[in-house]
Amino acid sequence: MWKIAIIDDERQVLKGMKRVIPWDELGAEWVGEALNGEDGLEMIRAAQPDIVITDLYMPVMSGLDMMERLRKEGFQGKIIILSGYSDFEHARQALRFQVSDYVSKPISVPTLKSILSKVIGELEEEEEKRIRQEESELKMKLYEPFVEKEWVRSAAVGTLDHAYKDSTHLPPAYHYWLERKHVTVGIELVRDERACCFSLSDWNLFRFAVSNIACEVACKLFTGVEYTELHSTRALLIIHPGAVKPDELDKKLEELGIGLIDSIGSYLKLVARIGIGGVKDTWTKISDSTEEAFRAMDQRALRIAPAFEVYRYQENSSSDQVGATLFPVKFSYKLATAMKASQESEAHQLVIDYITEMKQHDGVSQGSVQMLGSELWGIITYSLYESGLVLDNLFTHDQIAKEIGSLSGPDQLESWLLDKITRICSSRQWKGSSKHRQIVDFMTGYIHEHYAEELTLAELSDKVYISRNHLSIIFKNFTGETFNNYLTRVRIEKARELLMERNMLVYEVAEQVGYKNIPYFSTLFKKIIGMNPTEIIKN
Repeated sequence: MWKIAIIDDERQVLKGMKRVIPWDELGAEWVGEALNGEDGLEMIRAAQPDIVITDLYMPVMSGLDMMERLRKEGFQGKIIILSGYSDFEHARQALRFQVSDYVSKPISVPTLKSILSKVIGELEEEEEKRIRQEESELKMKLYEPFVEKEWVRSAAVGTLDHAYKDSTHLPPAYHYWLERKHVTVGIELVRDERACCFSLSDWNLFRFAVSNIACEVACKLFTGVEYTELHSTRALLIIHPGAVKPDELDKKLEELGIGLIDSIGSYLKLVARIGIGGVKDTWTKISDSTEEAFRAMDQRALRIAPAFEVYRYQENSSSDQVGATLFPVKFSYKLATAMKASQESEAHQLVIDYITEMKQHDGVSQGSVQMLGSELWGIITYSLYESGLVLDNLFTHDQIAKEIGSLSGPDQLESWLLDKITRICSSRQWKGSSKHRQIVDFMTGYIHEHYAEELTLAELSDKVYISRNHLSIIFKNFTGETFNNYLTRVRIEKARELLMERNMLVYEVAEQVGYKNIPYFSTLFKKIIGMNPTEIIKN
């Protein structure tokens, strides 16, 4: 209801106005009245009406003086002047106080209704605008951490627009980059026989677990660290070492690589390989270090320890190899991103540019072409798998293997890839799902950051502005399980990590991950992990 206050020194006018205003029809209510400006000022301060109807000539304090005081105090309501005098000078002065209308007494009921309807219409428009602004600010606040993470990823892989490659566009949290050197550590999870059996939901959990492990291991050795996911099974640590000697830095980086492989293997039973890029003086060269890290890994160059797949980049390490120079991280990331968003023309252009560059290298063998075809198909299938799309209904494994085996040159590879991209992007199964992927990415990220809180699907539906039932369907389509099941698994996996550290009692761990009922927690834990919390500690 819109609140209306009336101020006039004639009691008859006050009674008449209260009687003739169609309150219900306007969706309004009377909230106060006064016989002079001074009393009116106090009443308005207390009632905070949306609309004030006031006379100008009143005892003690005039309407003009009252309006001036109100505006100075920040009163934002609408003011309608109803005066028995048609005084141009007073009307001119009233304009300074953002008056909505100025009418003379007596006023007819239709005219009064028309004026109030117009002013209420303005209020409704302003309210809608305010709500939209608040929603926009809420969205910005909500998505700000994710936008910031995307900025870091773009800087790491080299997709950041040139206009942003200067210190003025560094987000405040990363201003310290200007005072440090930079080096990247590439992480790749090996899809061995065990890992190939994992579901999409399993991989989501493992990705978050790897991020926690990587940050924990890295932060024990370095103060400036960021972690970002790339595509499929690849991720990246960006290290910003302070004042440290080159030899000491090399040792710490090698220790980090071994620690990552050891921890990922111990906690997650996953096989990982690590690549260490070159050290860069400026943050705009971080993407070069990223390329070097994964090139070292792909070329198996300078392995630092026989028992661990940790590789260091070497300046002159057979950089003329097709698989090294023509399979950059930037290209891989862009292709995966384009496929996730079903951007057919963008993916086509990336492939065309890629093959064009390949042709500039002499002696590209049939084996190299087939190897690259297999690698590129892996990027496409893994990126779509992460987005909830399995290509089994479009292409069989035997069919793809046979087609790749028949590729003999770059032109054939290009035609084959372009055809596959077109067929994928035009399939009914894929159309329209890229926005849903973004929503699910936000939801899973939010769950992993707030798992210890009282999370509900209804709460998240308010955040992404989608109905609860629809959101439930979207989430299950992409992850393969319900919101509650996913939340439970995240909590239990985190509990398992905490229990294995042996720094907390069972009830403390339960509370840490959001459970106050200890028996219920133990039941869930055994159901998901296969043993009781106490057995985890003993073993």
